[in-house]
Amino acid sequence: MGIFVFLPLVLPLTAWPVARLAAHRLHPRTATRLLTAVAGVMAACSTLCLALLMVVGTAQLPGNPLPDGWSDPEVRAAVPQDEIAGKAAIPALVAVVAAAARTLWRHGVLRRRAHAALAGLPATEVAVLPDAEAYAYALPGRRGGRGRIVVSTALLAGLRSAERRAVFAHERAHLTARHHRHLLTVRLAARLNPFLRPLSSAVAYTAERWADEEAAARVGDRRAVARAIGKVALSGGAVREPVFAHLAAPGPVPRRVAALLGPAPPTAGRLPAFTTVGLAVWTAGAGAAASAMSSANSALTLAVTLHAATPW
Repeated sequence: MGIFVFLPLVLPLTAWPVARLAAHRLHPRTATRLLTAVAGVMAACSTLCLALLMVVGTAQLPGNPLPDGWSDPEVRAAVPQDEIAGKAAIPALVAVVAAAARTLWRHGVLRRRAHAALAGLPATEVAVLPDAEAYAYALPGRRGGRGRIVVSTALLAGLRSAERRAVFAHERAHLTARHHRHLLTVRLAARLNPFLRPLSSAVAYTAERWADEEAAARVGDRRAVARAIGKVALSGGAVREPVFAHLAAPGPVPRRVAALLGPAPPTAGRLPAFTTVGLAVWTAGAGAAASAMSSANSALTLAVTLHAATPW
């Protein structure tokens, strides 16, 4: 394994530039998908390498159930500074896996509660709740079923007809593109590797911008969508996602409004390599590829070493 086992733990740093630039230089749809894919790959690779280090560290503990051959010098030599790195990986892996499991559990609990709260209402696409607080959110369906848009009467009372259509189109875009999956993926990735937090924050914004652009295209009036976002923000906060508030905030409202008041972003095309955002994308892609190759190399090397050290 050598030093390659440590690379996936720090290679997420190569994605920081694209996390900053993609939100402004790429189409929101492209940015969301790109950042989600990069975060998912890098999180999986870093977790795998932590697990490999933990195997080496656990084999050094007295009374462990692993084969005695796994603590042979040949196995320990596969990891630089094996005694320190191996033992440090044990609490580190437990901590990140526990944090990711807690996030996943909380996500499931909130979804079940949200569906339970709507159990007595007609099974329509839009559920209107009598509430003095202004809010709207997209609630994904159960087991791939049709999702629902939930809005409060207070929100609807403060919007004009075109602005209501904009809010509905925005939330419908969240459901159609399954943005909750992107948000959950990057949130889990940030739990598994803290270096991926900038990507999680960036996707929280680009997913909202993606929904904004879809709403503008459907309504046919970018200013109406901008007014709707601004009015909802002034009425008590941005169009919020209370069911998934633990996953992401709705994004900076002034930046979203300013983007809607400008021209529509160009659709994804061939990205020039020798531009700032192009170099950032290629750097992040190279970092993700290097993470995958390093983790695969480390896993294969350790598997061969453990196989040779295991008595049969």
